[in-house]
Amino acid sequence: MAKLKVISSSLVPIATITKSMPRMDLTPWDLQLLLLGPIQKGILFHKPELENTTNIIDHLKNSFSRTLDFFPPLAGRIGTVSNNNDDKTTFYFVDCNNAGAEFTHASASTVSVSDISEAKYIPEIVSSLFPLNGVLNFEGVSKPLLGVQITELADGFFMGFTANHAVIDGTSLWHFINSWSEISRGFGKVSKNPVFERDLVPNGNRATPIPTIDKNLLPKLVGPPLLERFYHFSKENLAKLKAKANSEASSDKISTLQALLAHLWRSLTRCRQFFVSSFGISETELLQDGLGQTGLKINAFITQHTSKEAIFGFVEDWVKNPTPLRLGTSNFIISSSPRYDVYGNDFGWGKPIAVRSGRGQKRDGKMTLFPAAEPGGIDVEACLAPETMRALDDDVEFMETIAP
Repeated sequence: MAKLKVISSSLVPIATITKSMPRMDLTPWDLQLLLLGPIQKGILFHKPELENTTNIIDHLKNSFSRTLDFFPPLAGRIGTVSNNNDDKTTFYFVDCNNAGAEFTHASASTVSVSDISEAKYIPEIVSSLFPLNGVLNFEGVSKPLLGVQITELADGFFMGFTANHAVIDGTSLWHFINSWSEISRGFGKVSKNPVFERDLVPNGNRATPIPTIDKNLLPKLVGPPLLERFYHFSKENLAKLKAKANSEASSDKISTLQALLAHLWRSLTRCRQFFVSSFGISETELLQDGLGQTGLKINAFITQHTSKEAIFGFVEDWVKNPTPLRLGTSNFIISSSPRYDVYGNDFGWGKPIAVRSGRGQKRDGKMTLFPAAEPGGIDVEACLAPETMRALDDDVEFMETIAP
């Protein structure tokens, strides 16, 4: 089995402190994620030609610090204040104290780029290419809110990112990575400054106390064995799925992404021996009524839950009974987005050739979406029970939509 060796690990502060940032109270959306795991995303590169590895690591570490200048919360920690009115609840916020983000240099010299990019199933070594494994979001009171691990491979390197999901979402993480690649290429400043104002939703940034979290009282979860695989959907095949869904439904409302999600959901249901739905749709409807009706259900669900009334209502309801989410047993979960700029991240030695995610928040039925390397395509990283994955691989209707 391939082994990983950690060469060095340190906390990297902001390079230049110009002014202090005020306390940033976590919003209801943030607070509900405190008991869950972090975001873990990583990008794979071929080894740069004629470049000294030591120089590359030093350059990345220095440019990492300079990028934190523009994202000071990521060098901070989660702060806590006990609620004076109730000794069983606590306020959680981001303390921009410049305690530092984690920078790790590691080596997996027996692992090649192709071992990761060409394997049918994602190899176990990939999970070790990310820092801060096993840390939950509420542990940001003492653990870094952002960590990066640069792992040297036999013929390339992997940049693995772990970010506290109560502080940063996927859009913001890729914004940071995009910005770091600019600073690494010699930009004096980032092309798109982050925005720290949190007043999009009225009263959404209020300080909200939640039940105090005691790590010792949390159940220790040991998940079942899982397999992970990337499935590639070309621009052409996605167009066919969208056309089929709208034709079956006599509609023009179903988007490309909604058609893909309907296809994934139906395929997964065919390959499993059980069925659970929170969409108000039965197994018979899902499989017999076709792609179009499933696509319409997804379209209606998204419309219903993204209206202003629904968003504002969620905030008000959650504040009345603030209960953080726990890792559940949902059998179909969609994560990430195919709109993130993954392949534009050139740190000065070429663009990445592949993207992978870590084990944070992984469970059976999770589908993580990424843009494909070629424009218009979508890659789906499926995480499934081994028997479901093998059934999916043998499912003719599903596999005929997969591009090489």
